[in-house]
Amino acid sequence: MREYFLTSDRLGFSLWTEDDLAYANTLWGDPAVTRYLVSDGVMTPDEVRERLIHEINNYLAHGIQYWPIFLKSSSEFVGCCGLRPHGDDSNVLEMGVHLVKVQWKKGIATEACKAVISYAFEQLHVESLFAGHNPRNLVSATLIKDLGFVYVNDEFYPSTGLMHPSYNLLIKH
Repeated sequence: MREYFLTSDRLGFSLWTEDDLAYANTLWGDPAVTRYLVSDGVMTPDEVRERLIHEINNYLAHGIQYWPIFLKSSSEFVGCCGLRPHGDDSNVLEMGVHLVKVQWKKGIATEACKAVISYAFEQLHVESLFAGHNPRNLVSATLIKDLGFVYVNDEFYPSTGLMHPSYNLLIKH
């Protein structure tokens, strides 16, 4: 049984470990998941392993990562949602969410993001959150706007080679 440091109604947030390569492959090894994340839409097994190590290293260096998330009721892996550093300002973090395909359209992304937003503002005391999306990913665009993020500009993402619409969410006083 995994330990969760953060929970929502249905979800438990854990930490990635090197033992989670199978979960990483289930998520980032699926072209349906990665089609908007990388330029050619597919991550090789080596790239998936590198992404897992990157998330582990983000936690070691910054105390944050795109945390693996599980259904509390069954311990089923559903994807990841979390934070990473954004730019040079340590008080601004980037939020993101990636779900396995069988969990799409169930409200899990919204629930996970709301938990991460609360955690960022209440536990980490960040001043604002940043989020961006591939311009072709209209579902992510809707999610980001529904969460209250406000468009600020387009920003270049090296992983896709595209300018991504980018948004901020400021702490509500």
